[in-house]
Amino acid sequence: MSTVLKPGLPRFRPMTEADLEQVVRIERAAYPYPWSRGNFHDCLQAGYSCWVAEIDGELMGYAILLAAAGEGHVLNCCIAPTWQGRGYGRMLMDLVIETARGHGAESLYLEVRPSNTAALRLYQRLGFEGIALRRNYYPADDGREDALVMRLDL
Repeated sequence: MSTVLKPGLPRFRPMTEADLEQVVRIERAAYPYPWSRGNFHDCLQAGYSCWVAEIDGELMGYAILLAAAGEGHVLNCCIAPTWQGRGYGRMLMDLVIETARGHGAESLYLEVRPSNTAALRLYQRLGFEGIALRRNYYPADDGREDALVMRLDL
């Protein structure tokens, strides 16, 4: 009889400059039009709430939240493709939601590609509602893709 060990729960901690290489590697694996290292660096320098998730020392996800003036905006949230589908995205979003509340946000916003059905389902299960459409927001193979703007009242 063989035993399959299940990985533990992720540990969340603030993102540092030292994490950027791994964060960019995950970003490139997860998205056809990834953020650059400079985008992540700028978020750190600006003092945004930047988090990483790791299991057994392996970085497997990250999130970036901008919170100001009673609002929060999820700028990026990603679980590495090899770790997706196990509930870690929800855990990371739960952290983002609690962090936004801790910053005094009354509402939390995000944009999502309508074609990203897994993320869209997650956000809907968390209570986010679609409130607007940003036309031609994202780059796409055939030109541009709209973004669905979603809001969660905190």
